[in-house]
Amino acid sequence: MVAAAAVELLDLSTLDPEAFPARLEALLQANLEKVDALAEAPPTWSAIMEPLEALEAELAALWGPLRHLNAVKNSEALRACHDACLPLLTNYFNTLGQHRGLYGAYEKLAEAGAGPEPGAKRALTQALRGFRLSGIDLPPEQQAEYRELTHQLSELSNRFTKNLLDATDAFSLDVDAAALKGLPEDVRQRALAEGQEGGGRLLLNTPTYLAVMTYAEDRSLRETFHKAWITRASELGEGDGQWDNAPVMVEILRLRQRLAELLGFENYAERQLVDRMAGDANTVLSFLQDLAHRAKPQAEREFKALEAFAKAELELETLAPWDVAYASEQLRKATFSLDAEALRPYFPLERVLAGLFQILSTVFAIELARESDPTPYHPDIQRFSVRREGQLVGHLTCDLFARKGKRAGAWMDGVLSRRRLGNTVENPQAYVVANFAPGGEGTPPLLTHDEVLTLFHEFGHAVHHLTTQVDIMDLAGINGVPWDAVELPSQFLENWCWTEAGLNAMSGHYETGAPLPEAFRANLLAARNFQSALGLMRQLELSLFDFRLHQTPVTEVADLRAVLEAVRRDTTVVPVAPENRFESSFAHIFAGGYAAGYYSYKWAEVLAADAFSRFEEEGVMNPAVGEAFRQHILERGGSEAPEVLFERFRGRPPQIDALLRHCGIEGTAP
Repeated sequence: MVAAAAVELLDLSTLDPEAFPARLEALLQANLEKVDALAEAPPTWSAIMEPLEALEAELAALWGPLRHLNAVKNSEALRACHDACLPLLTNYFNTLGQHRGLYGAYEKLAEAGAGPEPGAKRALTQALRGFRLSGIDLPPEQQAEYRELTHQLSELSNRFTKNLLDATDAFSLDVDAAALKGLPEDVRQRALAEGQEGGGRLLLNTPTYLAVMTYAEDRSLRETFHKAWITRASELGEGDGQWDNAPVMVEILRLRQRLAELLGFENYAERQLVDRMAGDANTVLSFLQDLAHRAKPQAEREFKALEAFAKAELELETLAPWDVAYASEQLRKATFSLDAEALRPYFPLERVLAGLFQILSTVFAIELARESDPTPYHPDIQRFSVRREGQLVGHLTCDLFARKGKRAGAWMDGVLSRRRLGNTVENPQAYVVANFAPGGEGTPPLLTHDEVLTLFHEFGHAVHHLTTQVDIMDLAGINGVPWDAVELPSQFLENWCWTEAGLNAMSGHYETGAPLPEAFRANLLAARNFQSALGLMRQLELSLFDFRLHQTPVTEVADLRAVLEAVRRDTTVVPVAPENRFESSFAHIFAGGYAAGYYSYKWAEVLAADAFSRFEEEGVMNPAVGEAFRQHILERGGSEAPEVLFERFRGRPPQIDALLRHCGIEGTAP
């Protein structure tokens, strides 16, 4: 193993939003001047690729902190800075993508077969494909149109994100103390602290929303919160339409369709599949529809059982959308003697992290150790060093709690990637971000089991990015991994949350340290597939909506909603409120990287379940199997095709059986 080069951790404390755009513009201009010179360099890896990697790394180190802070500590100054920088970056990457001299240099490199393996040939193939997808072969007037389209799409995606954040932050609800009955104690305490004397104030962050929908006994409170959530950033939500994302979505879809046509594709879904495992639209649709056919009959039975329970036990004659989560939790309690909130004291965050680190160490020989953060942007930030077999391989920063000005959801941001510098390597850096509830007064942060799954998921992405042994930057970690395979390590790591060994490692009562009681563990495992078909059908609804939407010309909001209604006729089992505008907050496809790619979660889950089945066969804490997974999957990044890496680990192509078993889907397609 080669030595690691000294590298400064990303510094977020000295970032000056007012001066930043000028710094970025100067760096981009200097980079382009260097690229012009590199295009004339001899066709060798060291003369072309290594200097380009240096330019890419310098840009990532400058832009990464700003991009990250804008997502987790949004302010007017940061937002203005971020907005000013986006056109500069779009223009820069368009210039690179349509740089005829650089394209010629890559072609010569590919012809010469130059570069380190594994990965050089694949990196050059992907780069040449990237040039073609950037319009390198288009005539000048169409290249100019391509550039204009990408500028507009960048601005629109940014506007979608801002609308969603502003609409979410604008909502608050003042209630009297009695309305808080049934809510978890930490949520109730925060509401009372925020509210006026004798009452509470509820915000629309993710932990609060989920708590209200799952536990609030006040049905009218559940209805109010549900409607606020499903109308965020729509004409029906907060702000009287000022944050309505409907016109933004329509314009995004229209421009994506035009961009695809410009590049010679029938639609945007076809363009997105160029570098995916699935390969073509028929494969994606057949995969999703097959799962839907298998799961829907079971989902309908699950919902009928829920309706019967709600009527008999909860006196709910009609199960409204805002009743479903509450009734489901009550049914789960009754069926499995399992109360999710009763489990929470056994999953204090620090104990969960310790158990996660133990699993990574025992199974994969990956060690994490806490270190001080010299540049924290919030007191809650935690930083860890990551070592593989004793050698430092990267740094991980965790930002895990919900707060105002922070984007909803959970994600991993691989801000810096591994790269080789002569006889040394520069280590990668990553952030894991979540929106858990902070602890209450005198109580540490306590997680639900679902939140434990979320934490493991994002750590799966992080260890994939940080433990890579690929020296080519564009293929290191998550880089160069097809979008429908990148979720493999994240969904794979979740499986330990359902094993006895994993639960023993990650649980312990926050006050006494007592282990998770055997009855609790047995009930949790027994309830793993509770309403699993309903959950699967919801994911398939999202996946099919996303994919079909990007196959369909959209010129007005009615077109978008027609696609959604058609998908729902085939997939929806749970009632949907007529005012539901969930698409206005579907950031994965309108502001993230999942356009025509949301199916990737289920596609990769087939790989993840089948990969874990080898551990089930040979031992879930088996370090030999863990070493094989680390060497064949985690360390290889995008240096080889994912199907090749998977077969090398599993000894055969992936099979769907393990996914169906893990999801509790019975029988075959009707």
